[in-house]
This record gives sequence, structure tokens and C-alpha cells, in this order.
Amino acid sequence: MTYPTHTTDRSGPARDPWREADAVVARVVPPRFPGRTFPVTSFGANGDGRTDCTSALRRAVAACHSAGGGRVTVPPGIFLTGPVRLRSHVELHLEEGATLRFSQDPGRYLPPVLTRFQGVECYGYSPFVYARDERDIAVTGLGTLDGQADEEHWWPWSGQEEFGWRPGMRHQEEDWPDLWRQAEDGDPVEQRVYADGRHFRPNFIEFQRCHGILIEGVTIVRSPMWEIHPVLCGNVTVQDVVIDSPGPNNDGIDPESCHDVVIRRCDITAGDDCIAIKSGREADGRRVARPSENIVIEDCVLRHRYGAVTLGSDMTGGIRNVYVRRCRIGGPGLYFGLYIKTNSVRGGFAENVHLADLTVTHLTKEFLTCDFERGEGDTGAYPPRVRDVSVSRTTVDRARRGVLARGYAHAPIRELRLEECHFAHLAEDDIVEHVEGYVREKVTGGSDGR
Repeated sequence: MTYPTHTTDRSGPARDPWREADAVVARVVPPRFPGRTFPVTSFGANGDGRTDCTSALRRAVAACHSAGGGRVTVPPGIFLTGPVRLRSHVELHLEEGATLRFSQDPGRYLPPVLTRFQGVECYGYSPFVYARDERDIAVTGLGTLDGQADEEHWWPWSGQEEFGWRPGMRHQEEDWPDLWRQAEDGDPVEQRVYADGRHFRPNFIEFQRCHGILIEGVTIVRSPMWEIHPVLCGNVTVQDVVIDSPGPNNDGIDPESCHDVVIRRCDITAGDDCIAIKSGREADGRRVARPSENIVIEDCVLRHRYGAVTLGSDMTGGIRNVYVRRCRIGGPGLYFGLYIKTNSVRGGFAENVHLADLTVTHLTKEFLTCDFERGEGDTGAYPPRVRDVSVSRTTVDRARRGVLARGYAHAPIRELRLEECHFAHLAEDDIVEHVEGYVREKVTGGSDGR
């Protein structure tokens, strides 16, 4: 496939974003593991759907790690468990027909571990599959990871009646101001403990400060919150994963402050953004100061709910070098194609972001939205920088608008380019304000489909 060359600096040499994307793909190499196999049934696990297999899984992972690495296998059956913590050189492999079904008891996810909640570091309930400071780890196979979240477990903590919250129940928005204030005040992360008695939902798979990650083939259902959340990680591959978890704020795949990431052939039905690239929030994002960069998203199906591909809103550390190609986007509840979410409170930057060869069926709102007036608007001291964004060779059947791009007069969006795009049916005209270098070439269609 040949992609159009995009020139970001008219006075300098042309750059080809798709060669850059190919270079990222070439250097992101999934980890490989020794041929040793450690069946969890050899360590006392029983897939009868009644036996607690937490200790057996821990023993299998420990034995695999101590032996120098290999594959911990889960055979067909339903295996009940609490959190699983991976160690270096361990592949957790779920065979077809295998289900890891995670406990609904929050107490099973203690003691607290280092995590991020909405872009802010803290110690909270353990994610269901967790690793920290490890190398070469994987979750693979054709089995299912079932978080058992529902309107009675985990989801009511969102504070949304749609998901089981009722007046009088404590929820996350009552705890959030305390964490936000600690981050703004610069309190040490070790003092930010939000677990027992607090209501920050854990993510399903979260790896902290790891290198060499593979998540492949598995199906993830009923997550408490975000499904896949690598943080400060490098050399990450997520491929052939099915996510079906339309709960509250249930993002699909959220690389945060990561570099060299490839996401391919994933099928995502999420309760919030399908793929959301992040880099920390406000004071904590500025403290950590690690961008997300060099991320390729290709051949995915993105169905539901808010943004198909989102940058932010926790993007204070910045995002650069994002390449999206050959994806199918659209569904009755999907709002946006590309959504860049920031303002002068969040700040940060988004640059060198390119999309090509997308097929979009229908969206509730805009195909491309970047609106600096969202949320708090221009009330902060950190005007964002958004530049060098392109969309090429893309068809959109139905959407409210093609583009909503609104910068600030004092901090405009720069270099926004649409090339060889067709919009069949748009309900309203585009909104483009405070954008410098807005270029449309071979763009057709509109509200009447012409």
C-alpha cells in the first residue's frame, strides 16, 4: 500500500509519515520465551468454576520466573482468581476454552500497588493482571479474561445511575478531589493511598515501567474500568485482542507515557474511548514529563463508544508520532473518529499525527475533533500545542460534521491537512477557528453527499 507523502515544513525536505510508521513496526519486536511450560493445574488449579486458583497461579508464575522463563498455561475450564502479578520472562497463556474469572471482592486486590488513576500516580487497588519493573512479559491465547464487573460490582463506583449507582452510595468523584489536590501540592506518591475504603476502580491489565510486552489473542469482558493500560513502558505489542466491555469509562487500550507501541487487528467495543493515548494529567503530568510517542495503530475494528482514536484528555506530558492506518470505524454509539482532547488547563502537545486508509460507516458527532474550548476551556496557564495532523484516503459515510477544529487566537492549531477524503453525508457544516495552515485537497462530499 502506498500512502501520500506529507510535508510538515514547507521550507525543508518532505517527510513520509508512513516510512516512519514502518520503522516503528520494524523495531517493535514481541518478546520470545523459553520452551518450558508450567500448567497451572500442576500447581493446584482446578477449572471447575468453584475452586479459588489464586495461589496456584502465583506458584506457577513464581516457578516459571525462577526457572528463567517460559509459558504458564491455563487449560479449558473456568478458573476463579484474584489478581495475577506477572514476572520477567513469563508468558501467561490461556488456551481456547479457558476463562480466568476474577473475584468481585475489592479486598482481594489489596495491598495497594503503584498505579495511575485518570493520569495521576497513586497507590490503589491492584489491576487484575499487573506487573511493575519487569521485562519480557505476555498475556496470550484464545481464552477469556472475565472481570465480572456489573451493576452491583465495581461499576456503581463510577457514580452513574446507568451502571448501578444510587443516591447515598459513595463513588469515585468524592475521592478524586483529594488525589487531585495531593498531586497539585506535590505530595509524594507514596502518600497518595487510595484503596481500602476508597472508590477508584482498578484497570484490567496494567503494566508499570516494563519493557517488552505482548498481549495477543485474548478476549476481555466485564472490566471494572480501562482494559489494557501500559504505563511508562516500551516495546509494546497488542494484537488480535477482542474487547467487549461497555461499562462506565471502560476505555479499550490506553498506552500512557509509553514509547514504541504497535496495536493491530484488535476488535474493540468499549464503554468509552476505544484507543486512548495518554501522558499524565496536569501537575502530575508535568512532574513525570514523559510523552507517549511512536505509536502505530493498524487494521483495527473500532465500534463503540466515544472516540475511536483519542489523544487525551490526560495528555499533559505530550503525544507525538502517532500513525493510524487501515482501520474500520463506526457504530450506532460511536461519537468521534479522531478526538484530540485538551485545553489550557491540561496543556501538553500533540504533533505528527497521521491517519490514512480509514473506512468510517457512521458516527454520532465529528469525524475529527480538536476543540480547545472543551471542558474548562481557556482558563489555565498552559495553552496546548497541536500541529501537523493529517488525514488521507479516508471515506466517511455519515457523521454530524467532518471537522470541528477550534484553537485559541493566542495558540492556534497548526498544519491540519485533509487529502483524498470523501464525506458522503454530513448533517452540519464544519467548524474551523484559529487554525493556521488548514489544507483540503481532493476532499469531496457534504450534507447532501455530493
